[in-house]
Amino acid sequence: MKEDFDFYSKTSLKSYNLDDRIRYQLKMLDSLDAYTRKHSENVASITCRLCEYLKLDQGFTIYCTTCAYLHDIGKMFIPPEVLQKPSRLTDEEYEIMKSHTTIGYKMCMNDPKLRPYAAGTLFHHEALNGTGYPNGVSANKIPYEAQIIRVADEFEAISAKRQYKTHIGIIETLNILIDDTKPNPISSIPEGLKILATETRLGKIDRKIVKALFKVVIDDTEYEIASRSDYLDYLKDEIKRFEEANRYYQKMEAAPTESKKEYFREGVAALLRRNESVDRVPETLQELQEAYKVRKAHIEKLYLEVKQIKKLVV
Repeated sequence: MKEDFDFYSKTSLKSYNLDDRIRYQLKMLDSLDAYTRKHSENVASITCRLCEYLKLDQGFTIYCTTCAYLHDIGKMFIPPEVLQKPSRLTDEEYEIMKSHTTIGYKMCMNDPKLRPYAAGTLFHHEALNGTGYPNGVSANKIPYEAQIIRVADEFEAISAKRQYKTHIGIIETLNILIDDTKPNPISSIPEGLKILATETRLGKIDRKIVKALFKVVIDDTEYEIASRSDYLDYLKDEIKRFEEANRYYQKMEAAPTESKKEYFREGVAALLRRNESVDRVPETLQELQEAYKVRKAHIEKLYLEVKQIKKLVV
C-alpha cells in the first residue's frame, strides 16, 4: 500500500520522501552543487513548517514547499567561481549571482511541469518595501509563497556556516530578521515621495511570517534539548558505572599482593563491557565526566536561547 507523505510533519523534509508526481519537479536539484542542494532542502523544510504555523491549507503547503525546493534552481547556471567563491563577492559578481532568480524563472516557464512553481524562483529575493531584486516589486505584488520562502531562505542562509564568515547565533539571526521587518526611516525617503510611497510603511519581510519562524525555532530548540537530555541521562549512568569500576581500580593499584590485585582486577572487569579496557578506567571516567560537563552546559545554553526567543518582539 502506498504510504501518504505528511507535509505537516516536523521532521526534516527530504526530496526522496516525496511521491513520483512531485519527484519530477525536484529532479533538477540533482544538478546543483552539494551546498546549494542542502540549502534548498533546508529552506523547503522551514517553509513547510512556516505554512503550518501560518495555518495555511495542505494544498498550498505542498505547493509552497515545492516552490521552496526549486527556489535556487537557477544557481546551476551560475559560474562555480562565483557561486563557490570563498570570500565576499565583488559588485560585478553579485550582479551575476542575482541573475539566478531570472534564470530559474525561465527554466520553470520553459517546462510545463515546472511552470506552476515559477513564482518562487523569481520573487524570493523581492522585498515588501521594494528594495529587493530582480524587479524591485513591493507589497502585494510579491506572491505570498515567495514572501514565506524569503524568510526561510534568509534565516537558513544567515544561520548556516557560510564560506566567507563564521557561524552566527540563532538570537543574532532572529534579530537581523526583526530588523528586516521594520520600515526604512522616513528621513531616508526623498521629500517628494513620502506621501506617495506607501511601501515606506513596510519592512523587507512580513512580521507575521517572522513570528511563525520564532515558533519553528523554539520547536527545534526544545526538541534538541529533549534529545540531548536523553543522552545526558545515558552519560550519568555510564559515569556511575565507571565510578564504581574506578573504586575497584584504585584498590587494585593499592593492593599489596598479586593475588589481591587480581581479585580487584576481576571486580573491575565485571563492571566493564566488551572492548572496554581495565587499564583505561580512570581515563575513561575522566572523559565521561568532561563530556557530561560540556553537554550539560550546552543544554543550559539552549534553555537560555528559548527564553531569549520568547522575549523577542517583532
